[in-house]
Amino acid sequence: MEEESAQHMRAKGSKQSKGKVDYSSTNVDDYSILKEGQAEILLRGNDVFYNKAQIVNRDLSIAVVRAFLSVREEETKSGKNKKKNDLQKPVDSEKESVELTDGDTPSEPTNSKMEDVKSDAMPPPKPLRVLEALAASGLRALRYAKEIDRVGSVVALDNDEVAVESCKRNIKLNGSVAAAKVQPVHADARVYMLTHEKQFDVVDVDPYGSPSVFLDSAVQTVADGGLLMCTATDMAVLCGNNGEVCYTKYGAYPLRGKYCHEMALRILLASIESHANRYKRYIVPVLSVSVDFYIRVFVRIFTSPKTVKASASKLSYLYQCVGCDAFHLQPVGRIVCKNDNPRYLPGAGPVILPECKHCGKRFNMGGPIWSEPIHDPDWIALILKEMKSCRKSYPAFEKVHGVVTAISEELLDVPLYLSLHSLCSTLKCTSPSASIFRYAIANAGYDVSSSHASPLGLKTNAPMDVIWDIMRCWVKTHPVKAQPADLPGSIILSQEPVLQANFSKVNAALSKARAKGIPRFVPNPEEFWGPKPRAGRQLSSKHFHSHGFVAAVQNGASHAIQQNMPLAKEGEAAVEEVTTELEKGVAEVEPETKRQKVDS
Repeated sequence: MEEESAQHMRAKGSKQSKGKVDYSSTNVDDYSILKEGQAEILLRGNDVFYNKAQIVNRDLSIAVVRAFLSVREEETKSGKNKKKNDLQKPVDSEKESVELTDGDTPSEPTNSKMEDVKSDAMPPPKPLRVLEALAASGLRALRYAKEIDRVGSVVALDNDEVAVESCKRNIKLNGSVAAAKVQPVHADARVYMLTHEKQFDVVDVDPYGSPSVFLDSAVQTVADGGLLMCTATDMAVLCGNNGEVCYTKYGAYPLRGKYCHEMALRILLASIESHANRYKRYIVPVLSVSVDFYIRVFVRIFTSPKTVKASASKLSYLYQCVGCDAFHLQPVGRIVCKNDNPRYLPGAGPVILPECKHCGKRFNMGGPIWSEPIHDPDWIALILKEMKSCRKSYPAFEKVHGVVTAISEELLDVPLYLSLHSLCSTLKCTSPSASIFRYAIANAGYDVSSSHASPLGLKTNAPMDVIWDIMRCWVKTHPVKAQPADLPGSIILSQEPVLQANFSKVNAALSKARAKGIPRFVPNPEEFWGPKPRAGRQLSSKHFHSHGFVAAVQNGASHAIQQNMPLAKEGEAAVEEVTTELEKGVAEVEPETKRQKVDS
């Protein structure tokens, strides 16, 4: 089962290793020390989950929390100033009335009231209360505590005893600052969050797989105006490979379009919004990222029964043509204002005919997905500014900065994106360069941008009629071979273009970051940059590539052979020796693992 606990997996692993591994060992020599940012952790094999690739996730989270601190400070100042102005108004009116009747100055109580307001105008914001709901080794919690000055406390929560013990060792390793701020807790994250309602300013939910089972409790434990950071790594489910599973977990049906990674973000946002609405709360997305093998969303949670009524208007059903790349959005709800009084009504439809007007094929329907903006431009600018000012504090600066830079250039009010290669595949034609295609869209009077979720993605507010007209004009100068008349591409090309495309250069259509030489899509720094096995699982042959031989040398390779190999070997000869030992260990471990699977 996907939700099988690491503790249960470790119990199975202990049978395989015949009790040789002592997870409670406090001898530092039994571990390797890994440093990331200002934090250090002790690692040994795969007893506690750690994934080097998630350094991008951790760096980005620190940048967003720092931005949140700045935003919260500004909101505190503006809120106190508003309170001050509100209190000044009755004082002024009282002064005027006194002058009209007695001609005297205001009495002493009024002056003392003004002095109290002035002295109490700008109290310092309270330190952040942070909850890391699935802490594992505690690396993320330690980085929050040591690298963000105004963090007051961090609760590092995990339901696995081995992970909690590892977290305690790492807190001790990181000195007095970590010991004063980070509190390890052994508990079920769902129960803990439910019993600590609105107590945390920042909540980080980064599970192995789907976060769906944690969302209901997570939206309740965030303080009003607080920040919820949520990761999902079950991309096969969210991108449409298992639509029925996605519906059971997130309440939305995915479609297998080229825009699947942004659709995954919007499904997760819609699910969080749905959970929040049940408690008269709603979300405001500030940043949503699809990177590597996972997605990560950053949303603020507010409480307002009135605003919650508008939630249906933020969601839409998605119609995708099965023959071409055309897609359409159908809002779930709409707001009609009459005499400044909003009325909340169901969405008007249908927005499409049963058959696609471009190729004559049918539509698949998915969703509902979040159809409002998924980023806040002010937050993005603040995050970029903060990252540049503290560049050395981000080990993965180049990649994180590239992702956020790409996001800063996206069209905010355009859901999903097109793939130029997919358009050309439908028509069976050669592909124009992305720049030429963007020129044509801009010359037609529409906006166009790239997408951070795909180097080949193009976001535009141009309707599909215009997109296909541009492609028809391109094919006229770049002819295609004869195709069967019933293919979608042949049907589209059989129609004459209404718009005559202009492919001349338009500087406004180009990426400003690219013109300045700022990298937006930074390649992975090393091989096998992806998911890793669950904590406690044996490192068999199928895990060689996910961990790499160097990682095996540094981290003790496999529990089954830990007792037979040193932990700190160096050089190529050591790698070869470890590889041989691993192969022997796999030969011993894999048959027993297979038998256990059959027995279970």
